[in-house]
Amino acid sequence: MSLAEKYPQEVKEIFAKYPPEQKRSAVMPLLYLAQREEGYVTKEAMQDIADLIEIGVTEVAAIIGFYTLYHDEKAGKYRMQVCTDLPCALRGADEFLANLCDNLGIQVGETTPDGLVTLEEVKCLAGCDKAPMFQLQSGEGIEYHENMTVDKTLELIEALHKGDKEVS
Repeated sequence: MSLAEKYPQEVKEIFAKYPPEQKRSAVMPLLYLAQREEGYVTKEAMQDIADLIEIGVTEVAAIIGFYTLYHDEKAGKYRMQVCTDLPCALRGADEFLANLCDNLGIQVGETTPDGLVTLEEVKCLAGCDKAPMFQLQSGEGIEYHENMTVDKTLELIEALHKGDKEVS
């Protein structure tokens, strides 16, 4: 089922924001819509978006590959994206990430055995002065967690297991 068939009102609202001759500008909101349910954009959805806005599917895939908010592979319920850019690394982000991997028993790019968290390394989440930090992505949106320790992060993951994201 195409995006236009599955979400007719939302697709109509997205296109209403752009002049007809600039419909390619709708690519990012359409990508967000396409990955909302599954947490990633399927190859079929990429083709559907390309057809809707009349660009090549390679151009759609390039946008997914460039931005950390879009994904073309299935992952855990939550994507934990740790920033390891140089300023964050100077504040301990690399050590934080390595220790987190050790505690979770996974490597960067892998998902915990229970399917809850996929751990990813990204560059620049604009919180360098509050590193180590990460963004937590889910179908519900994005949350930023700053000045983190491994212990606080493990508490957060435990809260996610319980369905309660409130962590002190």
